Amino acid sequence: MRRNANDLYPLTSLLHLMSKLKREGQLNMKVLIVGANGKIGKMIVDKLHESDQHSVRAMVRKPEQANALDMKGVEACLTDLEGPIEAIQNALEGIDAVIFSAGSGGKTGYDKTLAIDLDGAVKVMDAAKEVGVDRFVMVSAMNSDDRAAWDNEEMKPYNIAKYYADRCLKQSGLTYTILRPGLLKDDPATGKIEVATNLPGGAISREDVAEVAIASLSNEATFNKEFDLLNGDTPIDEALKNI
Repeated sequence: MRRNANDLYPLTSLLHLMSKLKREGQLNMKVLIVGANGKIGKMIVDKLHESDQHSVRAMVRKPEQANALDMKGVEACLTDLEGPIEAIQNALEGIDAVIFSAGSGGKTGYDKTLAIDLDGAVKVMDAAKEVGVDRFVMVSAMNSDDRAAWDNEEMKPYNIAKYYADRCLKQSGLTYTILRPGLLKDDPATGKIEVATNLPGGAISREDVAEVAIASLSNEATFNKEFDLLNGDTPIDEALKNI
């Protein structure tokens, strides 16, 4: 099925979410995936679609993308991050949580980086607050929180966009988790990771990032936390418990 596309204080938001998860036994959250046509986004959508714990709505901007999802039985909403915020609010109707994995991609200019990675992210946050969606998982990037590490001039606009998007999320009052994965690989998931506030450079498979994003949704240990993320030796659930 395709859809067309009062601020809470942080403590109130967290208590509301925890109460909701307890009532529902941490089950049956309906999750909006923003950036559902990206590599990580597609994996998240597929995993949630096959899940018996959560359900999914995939947000995409092209009719052919929505049609492909419809054919797979995935609920899709046709919404452009560069469009009006009201359309994003419509996409969020009936949603319990957001996973934001959208990105402008390496082939676009700096204008798209600002429009998607920064302004698009903030518009989704604002829309979520307006319609009462509390839970927000952000797929960010390693070193986005450290200006001293922005030594690649080509990547600097991307890092700046991620820095301020993450900062806005932390100040939003939403119950957030910010994932900062290292170098992304297309290898199969290992199911084992390393997480910490600051990690040295390293890599992680996109599929493991998708698994961590999903695992974070209802894991209270990740609420209002941000952390670096690499492949490692610890099973995902165990690693997240010890953040």
